[in-house]
Amino acid sequence: MTGPAPRRRLRTRLALLHAAFAFGCGVLLLAFVNLPLISTGHTTPVDGSSGAQATSNLGELLRYSAVALVFIAALSVVLGWWIAGRAVRPLQVITSSARAMSADTLAARLRVPAAYQEFAELADTLDDLLRRLHASFTAQRQFIANASHELRTPLTVQRTMLQLTLTDPHATDETLRSACHELLELGEQQEHLIDALLTLATGYQPIDRWERFDLAEVTRTVVLDHGAEAERRGVRVHTVLAAAPVLGDPRLAASLVTNLVGNALRHNVPDGTVEVATSPTGRLTVGNTGPPIPAAEIGRLFQPFQRHGTDRTGDTDGHGLGLAIVAAIAQAHHASLAACPGPEGGLHITVDFPPAP
Repeated sequence: MTGPAPRRRLRTRLALLHAAFAFGCGVLLLAFVNLPLISTGHTTPVDGSSGAQATSNLGELLRYSAVALVFIAALSVVLGWWIAGRAVRPLQVITSSARAMSADTLAARLRVPAAYQEFAELADTLDDLLRRLHASFTAQRQFIANASHELRTPLTVQRTMLQLTLTDPHATDETLRSACHELLELGEQQEHLIDALLTLATGYQPIDRWERFDLAEVTRTVVLDHGAEAERRGVRVHTVLAAAPVLGDPRLAASLVTNLVGNALRHNVPDGTVEVATSPTGRLTVGNTGPPIPAAEIGRLFQPFQRHGTDRTGDTDGHGLGLAIVAAIAQAHHASLAACPGPEGGLHITVDFPPAP
């Protein structure tokens, strides 16, 4: 079984093309110069007679032309190789820099001579790609670290509770029953966290099948499902749901609306309000009252396991994944996402889905 044929190097091809072009130009130049001389020729007198004999310098011209062509060919190859080397040198720099990079050195940048605009544009494009990869890998490492922490903490608490209960010589049925209830609550919290992580991972994936659906109907269903929670928290929900035909994944869109409405209910004030609206252009708007949020903090809230005022979520309900899920699903739908603090506190979020034709 034979392997793939070796590929010709770009420098070799450029040098050969340059040599062939220079050699062809030399042949044409000599032809234009020599043809008039060959056709003209010259005459010489013949001794002892009154006539003349025509002679030709064809042989001499051909010899000089052959020497000139050999010189032109050799010079064109040397110059072509030198010119091609200078032309592809930035590519060699890019290749060497790319080979030396790893997941830990993506913050480095390609140092490419800016002698040619095309190579400078290529280097800038690759640098932008490296920046995105570096940001993605950094976010992935941070996400894994945070997820490990959030999953390890309840497991440690469960193990400690079991050890204390088993080693207690005065444990009663009521004590064991209470410990089991607490373990069930911790297990339920872990289930919610794992479901949120799976939803977040799904949101990062591209949509395989785009469907046409009414965003207003999805939003109306989500708001009705949160009616009991809104009543328990003492929060009033106002809706203005105009028909909004959009394209996307209805299941992921429902998850996005669920996280937005749930987040607006949890992070609110007593006797607060939540306003939910949809428009025919495919825009979803969710705003709420709540504690004041500095504008500089809003971007961080859309990162996993981030909440206003703290990086961890053990002090209150929720896992700090709601807005991260919203951002991931919006990105999967190619939907623009904007957030700004409310004039009297809270957060005002808009998501523009691609409208259905």
